[in-house]
Formats: sequence, structure tokens, C-alpha cells
Amino acid sequence: MAGGHSKYAFTAAAETHTFAGILLDMDGTIVDSTNAITKHWHKIGMELGIDPLVILETSHGRRSIETLALYDQSKANWDYVSHIEGLIPKEFGADAVEIPGARSLLESLDQNHAPWAIVTSGTRPLVTGWLNLMALPPAMTRNLVVAEDVSVGKPAPDCYRLGIDRLHLTDENARAHVLVIEDSPAGILAGKAAGCQVIGLATTHSIESLRDSGADWIVQDLRSVSLVSRGVRVQGQIQIEIRDALQSP
Repeated sequence: MAGGHSKYAFTAAAETHTFAGILLDMDGTIVDSTNAITKHWHKIGMELGIDPLVILETSHGRRSIETLALYDQSKANWDYVSHIEGLIPKEFGADAVEIPGARSLLESLDQNHAPWAIVTSGTRPLVTGWLNLMALPPAMTRNLVVAEDVSVGKPAPDCYRLGIDRLHLTDENARAHVLVIEDSPAGILAGKAAGCQVIGLATTHSIESLRDSGADWIVQDLRSVSLVSRGVRVQGQIQIEIRDALQSP
């Protein structure tokens, strides 16, 4: 997880907001896979003869197919990408942990039949690998948007627009009131470009980068995000409490 946040005050008073649906990123938002992904790119970098540190400078929050295209076009295809990403939980799963509060939030959303979906730059084999390894809620695959589903990845808004479509929100007002939860600047930019409000998690990137990307709230992890109470709805929408967010300067 990202460090160096001690100079910031995560003490904002609790706020309750109403949304029509919630879209969550995966790596860095539900699973802290930083160490696993780092080892993965070190392995791939050595195979390609590329300095892994160079790859890691731009890989987080982006689709692997776009990262690989920068170094070896022959590897930038879905068969290869799905294969190598499917190996990550198997080879480096011991280096990944749940983001605090993630399981509780997902289970609460599912139990209350809230409109929600995972929108990730990872492939389906990577998502199902984490799901199986960590015994995460099977509902994660419902309405799932993965890297293969869009022609352009984050920071383009395509993935989040598709996520909104998969929530079956046909009313324009509802589509304009969707919450995105992200950890990367690219993901935050994508969510904002899709017309969503965004919670930035300070799990993998600096506070400054989350703020500069336009996050509406910044919290340390998902322990600061919850349904207000079971079954609470307002005109078919859901109420989310955000607490201990970063204090505005």
C-alpha cells in the first residue's frame, strides 16, 4: 500500500450521499496486489529484456495489452495477456491481500441487492483468479467489465460507461448519479470523464496524484465507505456513508 500519508488528516465528518449505482475497480481497490503485480512485471520484463522498473512506471491502472504494446507488439494480444494475467494469482497470490473493508462492502452491496459492478483493467482470468484464491463474493462476476470488453482502456471513460450500461440504468438522471471507487489516477480520470463522482483510495498512489486527478473524496481504504443501513433506499437508489475522508486544505 501507499505510504507517507502521516502529514494528511483523514478526519472529515461523515457524509451520506445518494447514488443510483456503484462501480469499483479491482486491483488496488478490492485486492492489494501491488507486490504480486510488481513481481509479475519483473518476470515479464526479464523475458522481454526490458527494465521492469521502466514498465512499472506506467503500468498501474492501465491494461496490460497497452503496456506490452509499448515494448513488444507481438505480445500485445488477448491470448497472451489472458495467459500471463491468469498466472498472477497462482504464482504470486501469497503476496496479495484484501483491501481493508472490501469484503464487508461487497457483501453488504450484494445482500441489499444494490446496483454494483466491478470495472477493471485486468482480464477475466485475473479477476476470477483473485476471486477463487481469496474466496471473494461470487457476485463480483455479475455485470463485470474487464479489459477485453473495451477497445480503449483507462483513462478513457469507455469502461465506466459500459459499467453504467450493465447496471441497466436507463434514466438519464440515474446515469448521472453513479459512484466510482478507484485507486489510480488513470481510473479516477476515467470515472470523471464518464460523468461519475469518484472516491479515491490512498492505497497505491500519492495523495497529490489522486487529488490532481479530480477525486471528489479521498479515503485511506474501504473501511471508510459503507451502506448507511440494510435495505435503505431513496427512490430506487442507495445511500452511502463516507467517513474519515481527507480534510480539505
